[in-house]
Amino acid sequence: MISVLRAALYQLFLIVTVIPYAFACILWAPLPRPWRYRLTVGWPRMAVWGAKVFLGIRWQVKGWDNLPDGPGIVLSKHQSAWETLFFPAYMPRELCFVYKRELHYVPFFGWGLALLDMIPINRSKGRDAFEQVIRTGQKRIDEGRWPILFPEGTRIAPGKTGRYKMGGALLASRTNTPIIPVAHNAGERWPRKAFIKKPGLITLSIGPLIDPTGLTPDEVNEKVKAWIEGEMRVLNPERYGLK
Repeated sequence: MISVLRAALYQLFLIVTVIPYAFACILWAPLPRPWRYRLTVGWPRMAVWGAKVFLGIRWQVKGWDNLPDGPGIVLSKHQSAWETLFFPAYMPRELCFVYKRELHYVPFFGWGLALLDMIPINRSKGRDAFEQVIRTGQKRIDEGRWPILFPEGTRIAPGKTGRYKMGGALLASRTNTPIIPVAHNAGERWPRKAFIKKPGLITLSIGPLIDPTGLTPDEVNEKVKAWIEGEMRVLNPERYGLK
């Protein structure tokens, strides 16, 4: 019963904060993009804080010192909604998510997203959609921002491995940009589509840069998969029969 109450209070907290924040995003739309970004990511930061206060979900980061002081592409494990809130709130550079353009039409949340000049794609364009990712991704990298992709495409349950798609590896190879691999176990505390979350500690681990120079996109993708999935076995060995 306590878990249900905590989850309900947190959901209410998200609703009553996101609506005024969305209207605020519209008001500060004329400001320069860096200002808009810093103001807008205040809501994800608030949501991560709220998860700690209402749900008891704490977090720690391994490997902060692996983050480059320069270009990078973040490729991360995807288990829950928590990491989509954490990344823009706490990464030291502006992040650019690759997402379907239709999200712009989602009330409140989508409005703020649309104003941040990220990498929306039209999936109906097929191959052309990927070329759009490359063109727009290069522009965002040139602006000093970090594209972020989830190679498995969708949220994957703890202990499972999805197919690692080639988009992130191809973007890195085509733009000659190093990859920042990230593993985490957010799904242990914030299961996919679960109303009730579990109190406890999330560990997010940032790996050494993966340089695409001299490697094929397939080789880059395999290196990303090997590091992330290897680190997942460090974070939660019991999920893989290692403990």
